[in-house]
Amino acid sequence: MCSSHDNTIPAASSTVNDSAEAPLAVDPSLIQDLVFANHILFDQGVLDAFGHVSMRHPDDANRFLLCRNMAPAQATVQDIVQFQLDGTPIDAAGRPVYLERFIHGELYKARPDVMAVVHSHSPSVVPFSVVKEAPLRPLCHMAGFIGAGAPVFEIRDVVGDGSSLLVTDNRLGAALAALLAGSSVVLMRGHGSTVVADTLKKAVYRAVYTEINARAQLQASQLGAITFLSPAEAQATTATIETQVGRAWDLWKKKAEHTAGYLR
Repeated sequence: MCSSHDNTIPAASSTVNDSAEAPLAVDPSLIQDLVFANHILFDQGVLDAFGHVSMRHPDDANRFLLCRNMAPAQATVQDIVQFQLDGTPIDAAGRPVYLERFIHGELYKARPDVMAVVHSHSPSVVPFSVVKEAPLRPLCHMAGFIGAGAPVFEIRDVVGDGSSLLVTDNRLGAALAALLAGSSVVLMRGHGSTVVADTLKKAVYRAVYTEINARAQLQASQLGAITFLSPAEAQATTATIETQVGRAWDLWKKKAEHTAGYLR
């Protein structure tokens, strides 16, 4: 499977034997939504050739659904694979799977409330993962879910120096989940971020607005001192704005479908 903590550099993808368990049926519309999530996150500039989005299996909390190892914009319903929470594929059938699937499985283990996970390297977020004096904090009402500020995962604290910065096993995934704790966003030093939510559409929304908030924070920092949302404002804006996630999803889906026409 993936490398252990010997500081070796893992391959670009991982081919793993399937579990002996049989896949469980899933409503085709939910599978299609997961495909749309991949396309939307690409179209919105959160994912590129890398990164991934998953959802917990709707009928078995001990499984999750994630694409095989591929560029998200090219995902189809045939590319969705079921996994056990330890990262073992159930129906990959020899297809390579993402090395960092352990991010997803360990977050689902640690957070029963989480139903979807997005891991990305969105460009405006990465700088906040490497400058301790500038934590990512919510400054606009659309990003109140960031709360008091996003914690930063330092992989050296777990495995020392010389790692690939990738979360390539369950131990690293569990350490990331422990740092996330009850938050919605965790940054990963020199790497990117991971966002969670209780629905797939909300996780996509949060991933997009994490990038938008980071971009705005970078811009505002050039003007002067920033007035961030207070904890009370962060809570209130999240409760209000996230009732409107469907509006964003419908628009982004339509735009992504248009973009996808040029990728075929």
